[in-house]
Amino acid sequence: MKFLTFKINDTTSYGVKVKREEAVWDLRKVFQDFGEDQFNPKTLLEGLQQNINIDFQEAVRKAVVNVEESPDKDNYKYNFQDIEFLPPVTPTNNVIAFGRNYKKHAEELNNEVNSLYVFTKAASSLTGDNAEIPNHQDITEQLDYEGELGVVIGKAGEKIPRGLALDYVYGYTIINDITDRAAQKAHGQAFLSKSLTGGCPMGPYIVTKDELPLPENVNIVTKVNNEIRQDGNTNEMILKIDELIAEISKYVALHPGDIIATGTPSGVGAGMNPAKYLQPGDEVKVTIDGIGTLTTFISK
Repeated sequence: MKFLTFKINDTTSYGVKVKREEAVWDLRKVFQDFGEDQFNPKTLLEGLQQNINIDFQEAVRKAVVNVEESPDKDNYKYNFQDIEFLPPVTPTNNVIAFGRNYKKHAEELNNEVNSLYVFTKAASSLTGDNAEIPNHQDITEQLDYEGELGVVIGKAGEKIPRGLALDYVYGYTIINDITDRAAQKAHGQAFLSKSLTGGCPMGPYIVTKDELPLPENVNIVTKVNNEIRQDGNTNEMILKIDELIAEISKYVALHPGDIIATGTPSGVGAGMNPAKYLQPGDEVKVTIDGIGTLTTFISK
């Protein structure tokens, strides 16, 4: 399944992509009229949080089957062209991110790869697919992109053994880790430089892990104005997904809806010679096999 959160007519809802259509089932409406056992989560995060008691994915499947058989089914779905994509889920914590997890990317920025580099991006920096974000020219001329695979946590846990770590994954998404390179260098840490308004585009979907069985062998391609800048594969990650989860959970309790950004391959603007930073009016597209394409526009 591909889950998304969206806005239509000033109303925020969430849903799943309609099979073979560029459309979404509105799960708030679907559950209200076709759900079982009065199960009617109002947000995707609420659905994930209740997953411990009810199989959320199975509840969605049954409700969608019921609405598909209804003569009024068209009243429960919207075409993508009519909705505004929002971040698929907004975690209760900041987005947890790993830097220097691709050797060639670390090398292009002259960074060491022999130590763990973890930071967070403020949840307030999240935005959705096709969003226009500020160009931030008032504070920086070094705005950069980083296409990344995002891991979505499906159940709570801490001190999770590596062998069980993937059981805590609900699905995967795309993240563009927008960064102010000047601030990152000046501050010696990443939180402020990574948490700009609009600095964490995410989406367009969360793809459940059953539909992406090999997340550590998918291509990541980032284009700026249709020019390929990053062309990598998640098999280049130094620490794999289970290692990342095990390492984080030694120190921080994970909760449903938490997001882990797993790092970026080489080809960022700062690593080019000469550097190619994002400019007002630029379009950035990050594509990951099996998930889709996340598009971000830099305001003029």
